[in-house]
Amino acid sequence: MRKLSPSTEKYRDYVIGARRHLHANPETSLEEVLTTAYLMRELDAMGIPYIKGEPTGLVATIKGKKPGKTVALRSDMDALNILEKNDVSYKSQVDGKMHACGHDGHTAILLGAARILKDQMEELPGTVHLIFQPAEETGHGAKILINTGTWYEETDNIFGAHLWSYLPTGKISLEPGQRMAATDRFQIKIQGLSGHGSMPHQTVDAVVVASAMVMNFQTIVSREYSPMEPLVVSVGSIHSGTAFNIISGEAVLEGTIRYFSKDIGKTIESSMRRVMESTAALYGASAEMIYTYNLPPVVNDEASSALAYEAASRILGEENIVLQEKTTGGEDFAFYLEHKPGCFVFIGSGNHEKGTDFAHHNDHFDLDEDVLLHGSALYAEYAVSFLKKEAQKEEKPR
Repeated sequence: MRKLSPSTEKYRDYVIGARRHLHANPETSLEEVLTTAYLMRELDAMGIPYIKGEPTGLVATIKGKKPGKTVALRSDMDALNILEKNDVSYKSQVDGKMHACGHDGHTAILLGAARILKDQMEELPGTVHLIFQPAEETGHGAKILINTGTWYEETDNIFGAHLWSYLPTGKISLEPGQRMAATDRFQIKIQGLSGHGSMPHQTVDAVVVASAMVMNFQTIVSREYSPMEPLVVSVGSIHSGTAFNIISGEAVLEGTIRYFSKDIGKTIESSMRRVMESTAALYGASAEMIYTYNLPPVVNDEASSALAYEAASRILGEENIVLQEKTTGGEDFAFYLEHKPGCFVFIGSGNHEKGTDFAHHNDHFDLDEDVLLHGSALYAEYAVSFLKKEAQKEEKPR
């Protein structure tokens, strides 16, 4: 990673301290009351105005002294229901709750970016909105803040990042195009006919129907959609039966579907319903489905990715920009990108010697804090670069 300027370096202890405070005091989705209050105090101390989301979250605004476009920087702030097993001074003080996905780091990074940008306010040609988002883990937070105030309709571009334990510390992935998958959900209820285990001919076995359905769903992936387009259909739970000698008449399946192509999103539900209904009918059962379009795919705008490349080259070094395969994980940052151009990047925080390369959502998850201030500098650099480039466009004769 590149050496940071003294004007940025002075905030290193602040950003690390903020991250440790947040890590020790985790709050889960839509319960981030104390986290929101902490952020309000920090922003008040900086003299940065904000509006509050309901029930949690904040949108803060830094208005430059010069007119110009508007850019938004987003970080999430919710924790998970996980019992932390790390033995560190900043270990979670809340039993059964933990920042095990890096959102404490994301929030601290945005606080650091707020300080850096506040210092540059006199020369800033435009406006920067700072999006401290709740409830990313449940997929509800982005829509809450999109509907908080008028910042979203005012915004011309949006940037976000995720600290990523699968990348070495200081590496960054910022490719254009498809980056994270849509995360649809489904629940299927099968109705058969229960009976004695010794007399299966008198029943319609819901376990058999459910088993056949799981297998038949896989032919949707292998035979109905192009092998060039990723598609995952996973049944994560099957619940059926009450005793060893009773053939169950009911079963409930729940699962997830992941894809990147919006064309798949237009037809996958009907494919699932067709296979469900035909499989149930084959065995003389009936079935019904609740299908939920949870999160759309994250698709980076090409020009925004190019801007992020330039910013990352200056802050992290071009040699640290790496290619990373897109992931079938989901992110509600996708909602921001549905109607605004922007970019979502992955910043490496994996360091085996420091024990920060555990998988996300693991009870030993931790962050390499050496990268936090560089994350703050990257956020600020992206915002300043966007606003300056747009200002230069306005200055050119038409």
